[in-house]
Amino acid sequence: MFLCLEMIFFFLAFNTYDILRAQDSSCCDHAEAVPSACKEACDQLSTIKSESRLKHMLQLLPDYCPESMNELWNCINASLPGASKKSDGWVGLGCCELAISAECRQNCKLASSRNDITKVCKKDSEKPLYNCITKNEMGSVCCSYAGRHTNCREYCQAIFRTDSSPSGSQINAILSYCQSVSPQLISCVGNYTKSYPIRSPVDSLYCCDRAEDSHCQSACRHILRTRTTEQEIIDELIAECDRQPLPQDPLWQCFLGNAHAPQPSHPDTSPTAKMDCAKLHCCSKANTSVCREMCHHSSTNWRMQTMQEFDQLCEYNPVEAELVSCLADVREPCQLGCKDLSYCTNFNNRPVELFRSCNTQADQGAMNDIKLWEKGSIQMPHMSIPVRDIGKCQPDMWKAVACSLQIKPCYSKSRGSVICRSDCVEILTQCGDHSRFREGQTPESICDMLSPTDDPDRCIPLEKYLTPSALGDITQEVIHPCNPNPCPSHQLCEVNRKGCQPGQDCLPYFCVPGCKLGEASELLVHMDSLIQVPVPSGKAGCYEVCSCGQSGRLENCADMPCVDISKTCVVGGQRKSHGSVFKVDCQLCSCFAGTPICSTRQCLSLLSSEEDRQHFTGLPCSCPDQFVPVCAQNGRTYPSACVARCMGMQDQHFSFGTCRSRDPCMPNPCSKNQRCTPSRKVCLSSTSSSPCRQYECQARSLTCDKNQLDPVCDSTNTEHPNLCLLYQRGKTLSYMGPCQDACRSRRPVCGHNGETYGTVCEAYSDRAAVDYAGPCHAVGSVSEFGGESGCDAVLCPPLPRRGCQPVRPPGACCPLCAGMLQILWNKEQMNVFPELNHNRPMTVHDVLRILRLHVSVPQCDIFGYLSIDSAIVVLIVPVDYQPTSLQIEACNKEAEKIDSLINFGSPTLVSRVPLSAFVMSEVKVSAISQATRPTPGSPPIQLLVCALLALLLTLWAP
Repeated sequence: MFLCLEMIFFFLAFNTYDILRAQDSSCCDHAEAVPSACKEACDQLSTIKSESRLKHMLQLLPDYCPESMNELWNCINASLPGASKKSDGWVGLGCCELAISAECRQNCKLASSRNDITKVCKKDSEKPLYNCITKNEMGSVCCSYAGRHTNCREYCQAIFRTDSSPSGSQINAILSYCQSVSPQLISCVGNYTKSYPIRSPVDSLYCCDRAEDSHCQSACRHILRTRTTEQEIIDELIAECDRQPLPQDPLWQCFLGNAHAPQPSHPDTSPTAKMDCAKLHCCSKANTSVCREMCHHSSTNWRMQTMQEFDQLCEYNPVEAELVSCLADVREPCQLGCKDLSYCTNFNNRPVELFRSCNTQADQGAMNDIKLWEKGSIQMPHMSIPVRDIGKCQPDMWKAVACSLQIKPCYSKSRGSVICRSDCVEILTQCGDHSRFREGQTPESICDMLSPTDDPDRCIPLEKYLTPSALGDITQEVIHPCNPNPCPSHQLCEVNRKGCQPGQDCLPYFCVPGCKLGEASELLVHMDSLIQVPVPSGKAGCYEVCSCGQSGRLENCADMPCVDISKTCVVGGQRKSHGSVFKVDCQLCSCFAGTPICSTRQCLSLLSSEEDRQHFTGLPCSCPDQFVPVCAQNGRTYPSACVARCMGMQDQHFSFGTCRSRDPCMPNPCSKNQRCTPSRKVCLSSTSSSPCRQYECQARSLTCDKNQLDPVCDSTNTEHPNLCLLYQRGKTLSYMGPCQDACRSRRPVCGHNGETYGTVCEAYSDRAAVDYAGPCHAVGSVSEFGGESGCDAVLCPPLPRRGCQPVRPPGACCPLCAGMLQILWNKEQMNVFPELNHNRPMTVHDVLRILRLHVSVPQCDIFGYLSIDSAIVVLIVPVDYQPTSLQIEACNKEAEKIDSLINFGSPTLVSRVPLSAFVMSEVKVSAISQATRPTPGSPPIQLLVCALLALLLTLWAP
């Protein structure tokens, strides 16, 4: 008989969706004779869709079902997937989904041994696959020593089935159940667990600070983040730090003394300890006090009873849709692309659709749901829906329902994953068991709660998934290197946009270290980033800004001024609540703590006289469209002094000429022992303590790392290994990245930001998309109703794709095939951030650098600028010179995804500083006519080759 506590550790060692698959709901019948709480808790196991919630439920199940209930626990134990129930096939088969290349993945699935895949799957480029195979092979050998002893074998299997380091409880369970069964098994497992520190290596990062020199400190951090075994770590630390592990050395004393400690030796003083700051972000979105309190409680202690209450009161409550969607974003962010499903096959080959859970666990979960529903009832947290035999009554529709609820297509306007009401009513009308409906229960009343809308932008139309995708293998035109996530659980996946060094193999993604958004959170943020989190007390409108430190934790938190979100805005005699979005004439506005924040567009309808209407230019303050540029103190070039004044600049705040035409180092503003280097930027913050300097002062005796390869090109078209060496040699930077033959001859271009660049490479390196060839000499309207302007004489480049209905960026002359965002932001909030960041101003590049991490398709890249009417304009553009329709559509979808994250205030995006100051976004996309959309059988494009050919578009220091 299992002890209950040990049983839970065994449960948690398995993938929780495997538990759902394994557990037969008939086990819960053994709980009918005891208090109903046990039966209800047991039944919940087969209905919960969230992996994190299921883990919590399993941890607490013994509180409701005591270990004395032998029949119940024996039944659950017998239903668990053990080694005896698996086929004797190749142990590496379950690892095939980790293969990066499609050819390797297919070959792996057909293989019968490791040797069968070595010719196709290269060890250097398929490390996740081979690591998984090695682990499985070792597990197969070790656990075979258990013989017929089921408990011992299954505890052994648990050690090898988890991706994380074995826990102390798992190791103790092996000793308890296998010591008398097989000494060989104990020894075999012991050899494996010795190679895994019980604590993650990154938990010892703080030890690196005790190294004597900076090189050893830096090397130590790199080693602990990239190596897994203790022996590898020790060997490399000895080599890099050039010293043996002496007991008196502070670094070795810290590292070796605590490598196997169950808890950190230093007290955890982090203000975000044991908190889930991502969930706390969502709690303010609750519309009822009950759901708000349960949400806040769940950020640190989500117990089973709270889970059940939350599901009953909030999960399907229409007024809490925003809260529920926010929590879903935290658990499972919407991502582009779906493929490689074996059961929900109609969801495959959909590279430009958004899904929350396109993975093998959800695929298996859909199959499990169908098996449960075939028993005649759909069990939900707040109701039971009796149904007829779904194997005979519209089985394809039921499969589409099950797959939709598990794979979760998500839509930008709602972030939700519910099927459309008409589909819900139809399927329950035909297949619901009306004789068993409760009194007053009808298909319409059920669907009013489950699927309240038929808006195709807010619900899942089942018809779409009743047949396979029409795209087929054309989906190779758009790839998703980070979906599914190939990185370890403590690292983030980034798309590789730098390409590969000549002669080197490389992956289409990077795995980079990060911090959890609070110790109890599953959401990671990038190292060295600034994060805005709610205060621990949960007081609405109060936040603090923390940094993601080298220790892998949020640290150095500082309070921000609290915002009174109870204040309302009075607009046109109507009250608008905090966060509401509305229009005042042509102006987009949002209410922020009682103050309307609006765009500064010139509205044609507000002009009082006919003469004013005739002179309307579409520029701010109806300024003349003459291009006589001035450079403002924020680093932005405005087309005229009139526009600069309209944006609040005093005459002393700007000077005539473009910003890039000025040398910020003439005269030299630095001290005699320093070198001045240009560092041009457009600042969003404006404070006396953090001026928008366009230069940096560096020591003349720069110490550069000659081995650091991050190539840059100077103004003479000479390439240097890195920026430091370029400055050390006294050269002038032209653009980041390798020198390009296409930019060898200087052909000026005009960017959307009104700056003239010497070459297209310079423009792209500055994250500026090109408006037209030649120097800037005209400015376009920022209004939807611009009149004639100097743009009429501009020769625009042809559109890259026939059938594209383009967008026109504000202030630009030429249209573009791209997705476009216009973002409204809070200037007062933006001005607070520099004080919390060593008085470093917030810039447009800061915004673009973070948003770029959210563009998951390497066939699209991000550009942007501060518009002349002070909106942040973001363009998501195909990188290929002649993109396919599918690639343009992918860039559109990326823009819609980011727009939705901003407007819904998703913690996955707006927790990052300075994006926290975003108020709202407006999206426009370049439509593609149906005649030019791809058809089945079109030849796939070798996208990585195309991406390298289009490297000009991707050169930008991260």
